[in-house]
Amino acid sequence: MSFPPLDRRDFLKTAAGLSAATSLWASKAASRGASRVLGANDRINVGVVGVGGRGSYLCDQFAKHGLANNSCQLVAVCDVYEKRKRLAAEKHNVKGYLDYREVISRPDIDAIVVATPDHWHAHVALAAMDAGKDVYCEKPMTHTIEEALKLSATVKETQRVLQVGSQTTSALQWHKAKQAIAEGRIGHMVGSQGSYNRNSTEGEWNYPIDAGAGPDGKGDNYIDWKTWLGSAPKRPFDADRFFRFRKYWNYSGGIATDLFFHVVAPLNICWPAPEFPARVSALGGIFVFKDEREVPDTFSLLADFPSGHTLNLESSMANSHHIPGLIRGHLGTIVMVEHGMFEGKTDHITVTPEKRVIDADYKAKFGDTETVIPIEPEDVMQKHIGNFIECMHTRQKPTLDVDTALHAQVTISMAVQSYREGRVLYWDERARKVVAKAPKA
Repeated sequence: MSFPPLDRRDFLKTAAGLSAATSLWASKAASRGASRVLGANDRINVGVVGVGGRGSYLCDQFAKHGLANNSCQLVAVCDVYEKRKRLAAEKHNVKGYLDYREVISRPDIDAIVVATPDHWHAHVALAAMDAGKDVYCEKPMTHTIEEALKLSATVKETQRVLQVGSQTTSALQWHKAKQAIAEGRIGHMVGSQGSYNRNSTEGEWNYPIDAGAGPDGKGDNYIDWKTWLGSAPKRPFDADRFFRFRKYWNYSGGIATDLFFHVVAPLNICWPAPEFPARVSALGGIFVFKDEREVPDTFSLLADFPSGHTLNLESSMANSHHIPGLIRGHLGTIVMVEHGMFEGKTDHITVTPEKRVIDADYKAKFGDTETVIPIEPEDVMQKHIGNFIECMHTRQKPTLDVDTALHAQVTISMAVQSYREGRVLYWDERARKVVAKAPKA
C-alpha cells in the first residue's frame, strides 16, 4: 500500500469530488482566513462536522462544558445524512448544514470539531485551519501518514491550535507515569505493553442500519453519498459501508486506528519524549466475524524504537479480556492501568523495583518495595475539552498536540500497512516516510 504525494490544496479540491465549486472555495481558503481575535473572557463558538454516534456525543460534551462555565457554545452542526443533521440541530437549537464548507466559512465560528469518518479528518481539519479556525479532531488524527504530516506542517504554518480527541490522554495516570520515569524510578525503558479488547455476538462496528436511508432517500432519509465518499474510490451506495465504515480499509484502519490510538497516544505521553518507531510489524486476521468486513477482528502490533525499547499491543474484538497496561525498565516497572483498559478509570499507578539490580542509591531515593501513586478522580472528557478551550485563548500546545499525535499515528498506520502487505516495515526518519528496508545509519 503506497501513498502518492498530495498537496494540501489537493485535499481541499478532491474532498467534495473535484467539483468546480469546491475548487473555487479551495482557492479562497488558500488565502488564509483571518480568525476572530479572542478576548480573555470571550465565549468560543463551536461548529461540529459529523454528528453520528461520536459526533453527537461531542455536541453534548461541548454544550455541557459551555453551560458549566460559559467558555464555549455550540452554534452549528453538519452531517451528510439529513436525519442526523436535523436531530442534532433541533436538540441544540443551532443551524444545521449538509455541507461542511458552509460551517467553516462562517466568520463567527472559532473552532471546528471534526467527528467524521476517518478518511475525512484531514480534509476538514486542513480546510478549517486554512480558514483561520482552531480544530478539535477526533482520533485517529488522520487516515494516512501523509495526511498526518500535512496536518503537522499546517499547524506550524497557520499557528492554529489542534487538539486530537483521545480524551484519555488528559487522565493523570499517564502524566504521573511520565514523572516517575523522569525521576529514574524504572531506569532505562525497555518495553511497553497494552491491549484493547471487546466482545459481542453481532461483531464489532456492526451498528444499526437505517432502512430507507441513502442518496435516493427523501427528507430525513437523504444521504449525500458522493460527498461522503470524498477522496475514497467511487462506488454505488452501500449502507454497510456508510453506517459501519470502520469495517473497511478505504475509510478506516480498523482496530489499529479506532482503538490502538487510545493506547499508543498515552504511551507517547508517558515516554521521555514522543518517538517514531524504527520498525513495525503486525499480525492478525478475521477469525470469528466472517461478515463483509475487510479489517481483522484480531490484531497484534509489535514495534521497536531508536532509543532502545519495544511496544507490544494486542487486541481482539472476539474476546474482552485485557492485559495490564505497563512500561518496563531495567530498574523497575510502572503499571498505569492494572485492569488493562486504557480508557478506563484508575485510582492509582504502581512502581515495582527490580530488586536484583537496584543499588544503594536507588534504595535510598525510592526504597525497594512497591510504590503506589494515587490518581485523583476526574472527568477526563471535560478536562480534555477544557484544555482545548484554554489553549485557544493562550495559544499554547494542547495535551494531545499535533506532533505527539503524529508519532502515534505513524506507529499505528505502519501497523495497518504491515498487516496488509504481510511484511516488516521501517521508518526513514530523514525522509519521513515508510520504507521496506532498514535505512542506512
